[in-house]
Amino acid sequence: MTSENGLTHFDSRGQAHMVDVAAKSITHRCATAQGVIRMHPSTFRIIASGSAKKGDVIGIARIAAIMASKKTSELVPLCHPLPLTHVAVDFDLHEKESAVVCRATCETDGKTGVEMEALTAVEIGLLTIYDMCKAIDRGMVLSDIRLLDKNGGKSGHWQSADPAPKLAAG
Repeated sequence: MTSENGLTHFDSRGQAHMVDVAAKSITHRCATAQGVIRMHPSTFRIIASGSAKKGDVIGIARIAAIMASKKTSELVPLCHPLPLTHVAVDFDLHEKESAVVCRATCETDGKTGVEMEALTAVEIGLLTIYDMCKAIDRGMVLSDIRLLDKNGGKSGHWQSADPAPKLAAG
């Protein structure tokens, strides 16, 4: 059931509901999301060197992102719980911009997509970096959080026309 404006999480009366996926086919589904956290150069150097007082910032952020992807349905009210078959989280450090890019890919064999799981992983990965470094840099900025790619299901493949923020390599 879909509302008059095409939103699937509202019924014809405008009431919020969880989408019924019972009639959908089980297919392999994959989604990749990405986001950026920008910071002061001294904060970036601490993260890159692994010398933060709280430990390995990137390693802990990776674990947090993976854990978050598995809890997405507990955080997003109308999201279906999904049995994830694979989650990969990568961080690219961009020294010139004092920025860290987080990219998460989630996969499942199911009746609904994993876009929300990938986006949740990115958000929590970046928030973990913020949390671990806020004592030295409260001005960090999270941005450019978006879906890059999704595949599977009735709608098939979708890819962002502008897949990445413009950052220098390495």
